[in-house]
Amino acid sequence: MMNTILLFLLAGLAEIGGGYLVWLWLKEAKPLWFGLVGSLILIAYGVIPTLQSFPSFGRVYAAYGGVFIVLAVLWGWLVDRKTPDLYDWIGAAVCIAGVSIMLWAPRGG
Repeated sequence: MMNTILLFLLAGLAEIGGGYLVWLWLKEAKPLWFGLVGSLILIAYGVIPTLQSFPSFGRVYAAYGGVFIVLAVLWGWLVDRKTPDLYDWIGAAVCIAGVSIMLWAPRGG
C-alpha cells in the first residue's frame, strides 16, 4: 500500500510541478528552459502511473484523479499562497474517500 501511495504522490508532483513550470514559461515570461524542463517532467508523469501494480488503467487513473485534487489544493496553499477554505478541505476529503473505495474495496474477481 505504501508503494501505491508513493507512486500516486510522485505522479501528482510531476504533473503539477511540470505543468507549473510550463505555466510560468508561457504566462509569466520565464525563460524557455522552464518550459523544456516542465515538459520533461510531464513526460515522466505519463510514465509513473504505469508503475502501479493495479491491472486496470481506468481504475488507476480514476483513483489518481482524486489524489491529484488533494495535491492541487496543497500546491495552491503552499506555492501560490492561496489558503484553502472549509469547502476545499471537505472536497479533498471526499476525493480521498473515493480513491480508497476504488482501490481497496473487496471485489469478487
